[in-house]
Amino acid sequence: MTKDWKRWLLIASVAIAAGGYAGWVKFGTASLPSGIASGNGRIEATEIDVSTKAPGRIREILVKEGDYVTAGQVLARMDTDQLEAQRRQAEAQLRRATISVETAKSLVAQREAERTAAVAVIAQREAQLDSLHRKLVRAETLIKTSAVSQQVLDDDRANEQGAQAAVAAAKAQLAATEAAISAANAAVIDAAAAVDAAKAAIESITVEINDSTLKSPRDGRVQYRVAQPGEVLAAGGRVLNLVDLGDVYMTFFLPTTQAGQVALGAPVRLVLDAVPQYVIPAKVTFVADVAQFTPKTVETEEERLKLMFRIKAHIPHELLRKYIQRVKTGLPGMAYVQLDPKVDWPASLHGKLVQ
Repeated sequence: MTKDWKRWLLIASVAIAAGGYAGWVKFGTASLPSGIASGNGRIEATEIDVSTKAPGRIREILVKEGDYVTAGQVLARMDTDQLEAQRRQAEAQLRRATISVETAKSLVAQREAERTAAVAVIAQREAQLDSLHRKLVRAETLIKTSAVSQQVLDDDRANEQGAQAAVAAAKAQLAATEAAISAANAAVIDAAAAVDAAKAAIESITVEINDSTLKSPRDGRVQYRVAQPGEVLAAGGRVLNLVDLGDVYMTFFLPTTQAGQVALGAPVRLVLDAVPQYVIPAKVTFVADVAQFTPKTVETEEERLKLMFRIKAHIPHELLRKYIQRVKTGLPGMAYVQLDPKVDWPASLHGKLVQ
């Protein structure tokens, strides 16, 4: 076969394929009732990155690409040797701070006992002062009649002054003891604060250790292993990429006239290329308020009709949970949306409705 024949055969094949596609679009869509619109799309799902909270080295990854995982399942572990050492250090500081609290409380008790003794000494000194003062008063009275000598009077005055000085010294000792009690109470507060700080440090380190065990936030499937064991990642470094199989939808596009009739919550039926014999129910959850493929300027009605709006239809959670092991993303298919609730679905969409 000559090259020219091959070229003509290739052109003819492309023309036939293009004609077949155009015919399918024309007659396939024309067979739908006026209240039903259709658009092609792919099954998608929300993607979740499982990342590190703090910098560190990956110790192990427990899942492979394609594995189905459940919420709370351990996916990977980071190295925590340094954090464990920090927690042991904080626990030692907690024990030391706890002992300091007991020591400070004992010192407070000792100072309070000293205060009680100081109060007793003051009472004793004041009693002695009162006795010596009375004796001095008697001597001053008797000296007038020469019943006592001047020496006795002088001794009584000296004793009375000494007693006054002893009372003052005892009161000063009481003040010093009260100041020591205040200092001891402050030491108790400081030691208690050290205990709280040590406990908070232990809690913080424990949280970091727990965060080093990476768990799945939802049911889903592992799409990619972004990193490998032994790699050192910065804070927020991605380890795995999951697909949330509880949030699955198809995105498709409709022209202006049809998109304007789509209501949120409108029923949708999905037919996938891989399993065309099954019809999957869904509901419209999003209609874009900004058109896609918008020309720079829209001046005529004909150009406005070319605008396409993005529609999103979610598959019910109950249905996803029932068939979660079979859910796959990326599958192409067609979405049929009911624009008018009074219009019934065509016979082709009354097939094996997945329930």
